[in-house]
Amino acid sequence: MPVNKLAELCKKARAWGAEAKVIRVSTVKTGDWVRYKCQFGCSGYAESLTCPPYSPSSGETRGILDSYKKGVFIHLTNHSKKDISDIIVKLEKEAFFAGYYKAFALGAGPCRLCAKCNLKACRHPEGARPAMEACGIDVYATARNNGFKIHTIDSCRSPANYFALLLVE
Repeated sequence: MPVNKLAELCKKARAWGAEAKVIRVSTVKTGDWVRYKCQFGCSGYAESLTCPPYSPSSGETRGILDSYKKGVFIHLTNHSKKDISDIIVKLEKEAFFAGYYKAFALGAGPCRLCAKCNLKACRHPEGARPAMEACGIDVYATARNNGFKIHTIDSCRSPANYFALLLVE
């Protein structure tokens, strides 16, 4: 697909309030340790089909990432995780309609589509996507590899940075 279609996807993401950048998927870093941050630190662990232990392992994710060359990496500050999840799912649909039949979105944080997840079968497969970190993606390293300035927050009151990834081709 022409690069201008990827630029159009970035333009749409920006219109929806996100910073967006076309990236090489080879810059996306994974690590087995990342899911431990979910298991030992996140109240959403095992509460949603998009989170560990139900989400793909870092090894499975690496295999999926190896099927792609380009993606769109998006960033939001001072918004909710739901906002970035909504944007990345809309962007996935736009990418598919633009001819990127392999388009797949990875969001941020636990799924918030249901108050309580039905762990037998997702009630919202059209909108539920796993978080990058739930799949073993090192979001900090990936952001830094792509020119985003990111550091850990110094308190719970600090503005949060949310990132999401659209795999396109």
